[in-house]
Amino acid sequence: MSEPKGAILLGTENVGKLLSKYAIPAIIAMTASSLYNMVDSIFIGQGVGPLAISGLAITFPFMNLGAAIGAMVGVGASTVTAMELGKKNYAKSCRALSNTVMLNVFFGIIFTIVCLIFLKPILFFFGASENTLPYAYEYMQVILLGNIITHLYHGLNSVLRASGHPNEAMIATIITVIANIFLDWLFIYPLDMGIRGAAIATVIAQTLPLIYLFKIFLNKNEIVHFDKNDFVFDIKIIKDILAIGLSPFLLNTALCVIIILINNGLKKFGGDLSVGAYGIVNRVTFFFTMIVMGITQGMQPIVSYNYGARQYSRVTEALKKAILLAFLTLTIGFIIGETIPRFVCSFFTADEELLNYSIDGMKIVMATFPIISFPIVIGNFFQSIGKAKKSIVLSLSRQVLFLIPLLLILPNFIGIKGVWLSIPISDIIATILSIIMIYRYYKFDVKH
Repeated sequence: MSEPKGAILLGTENVGKLLSKYAIPAIIAMTASSLYNMVDSIFIGQGVGPLAISGLAITFPFMNLGAAIGAMVGVGASTVTAMELGKKNYAKSCRALSNTVMLNVFFGIIFTIVCLIFLKPILFFFGASENTLPYAYEYMQVILLGNIITHLYHGLNSVLRASGHPNEAMIATIITVIANIFLDWLFIYPLDMGIRGAAIATVIAQTLPLIYLFKIFLNKNEIVHFDKNDFVFDIKIIKDILAIGLSPFLLNTALCVIIILINNGLKKFGGDLSVGAYGIVNRVTFFFTMIVMGITQGMQPIVSYNYGARQYSRVTEALKKAILLAFLTLTIGFIIGETIPRFVCSFFTADEELLNYSIDGMKIVMATFPIISFPIVIGNFFQSIGKAKKSIVLSLSRQVLFLIPLLLILPNFIGIKGVWLSIPISDIIATILSIIMIYRYYKFDVKH
């Protein structure tokens, strides 16, 4: 079977043009994903009530943990698929696809069973009260029952992007968003199904693009497609997928701990409004980092393919261009955060005290914003070439290895400012580490 045009272009087309081609759909998809999460909150808050929105908030660590497992399989599978395509190992790329499905089903079943059995105590541990538990429980029951669909959707969409179909992967995400908006409205308002309706809407909204993804991969004319003979666990492929995907899994899992520490620190030293201020600052920084994540997603198949094809000059060019784009994106965020923080924060609240907390926090957190382009992009780069250990070190350094100790120590000496300052200090240290690691990689590891 001849190599598909999309895969050939990864090794021949202008790298800058390729990065735009792959990154723009990924950026749109990441933005759409943010909208997807926001829609549930808006409809539940407006259509069900304030306790329901509190119940939904209790489920966020649950959702992050589920996303962590999905990212582990999806990111690992997409990297393995792209690298095998670059090596012209088409049969192995198809086996990677089939193993992605089996891993998602396996982890989905285990996660669902364990969480359903211990759902109430887990929700209480995450902060549910007698008042919010019914909402959180009702929502998570449905979400967990549809958990396999969620895992398959995210896993197959990642593989689709890596196999030369970034636009189709973007379309699948947009289908989810549009379907979720309509179904949320339908189940919550006309059908009056409350928070359970929102959960059902979420599962159905992911089922529709999953059908679309299966249709693409069932096409035998696609270089990466389903073959019934490939549905056998391949230990080597599974080990590669999990090793590469371990980095985003650990990062997503660690983020749950980080948010708890930040919220507790802000509440202890600054009160409830300080926690709300972090929520505002986090939303703003999240918007820009999602764009950067879109850039790294666009870089990933280019780097993985050309690394597999031993076209190392193209690998380096893709890395440099991705860092530049990420740096420019975060510099825009830095300028906005430092020059017009009141204007930005006023979109979220009119409360003067909360505004002041938010402005102070935003100026501190975004002071080093541009430089985090280095640890984010370089960490993804190591992941894209299968250097799992290096990727894990960089991914965990900024959010865990440096930030957690700073959050535990600094506030005890300088109060609330210590919580805020922990974030940029961690960014500086992680940036220095990332530059050292990429320098050493090119000096000692790259074959010249």
